[in-house]
Amino acid sequence: MDECCAPHAPQGYDREFNARFARRLARQYRRDGLTPSAALVLDFASSIGLAGASVLEIGGGIGDIQLEALKRGAAHTTNVELSAAYEPEAARLLDEAGLRDRVTRMLGVDLAGTPEAVERADIVVLHRVVCCYPDYERLLGAAAGRAKRAVVFSHPPRTLFARFSARAINTVYALTGNPYRAYAHTPEAMIAVLSGRGLEPRYREASGPWRVVGAVRT
Repeated sequence: MDECCAPHAPQGYDREFNARFARRLARQYRRDGLTPSAALVLDFASSIGLAGASVLEIGGGIGDIQLEALKRGAAHTTNVELSAAYEPEAARLLDEAGLRDRVTRMLGVDLAGTPEAVERADIVVLHRVVCCYPDYERLLGAAAGRAKRAVVFSHPPRTLFARFSARAINTVYALTGNPYRAYAHTPEAMIAVLSGRGLEPRYREASGPWRVVGAVRT
């Protein structure tokens, strides 16, 4: 499932997404820029209009998508994260880019549980996150409630292989005492959550194991 997994408690994120993992992502971003799937997410956001926009990313990690959004004209970005391990690398990247004053990073907030803790934004991003959460309806519903103009999220396809892989990964986690679980939610059911909250899906692209869906407020 390519770095897609979910803990049952916030402290599980620090166990899985540790400082070593964050450093690796930062090195890759400095060397190669955005991954192809992240670039698709940003392309959709750009098509909506980033100039002067606010961007909220749920589980944005080191903040690479947010950095690129700011470089394309976004006024401010907010990152909601459950793993403290990302913070040092995110801060370094912001300082290197000279953009720290245009970013808010919130730690320990579960958007699905407390959406009111986060201000609304023009565009809400969930990249490689929905498949990491057991209750996609609450998470996407909360994201939709925070979005003024659009939501963009990525997910793995719900193929037989993806479902088998999730089960295999979860078996390993269970045997090793790891609280993480992988999820292969039904894509149309996820999209229906956004549609039911006034967001029309207008963008669907694929990159490797990831599918990117963008929905616009109607």
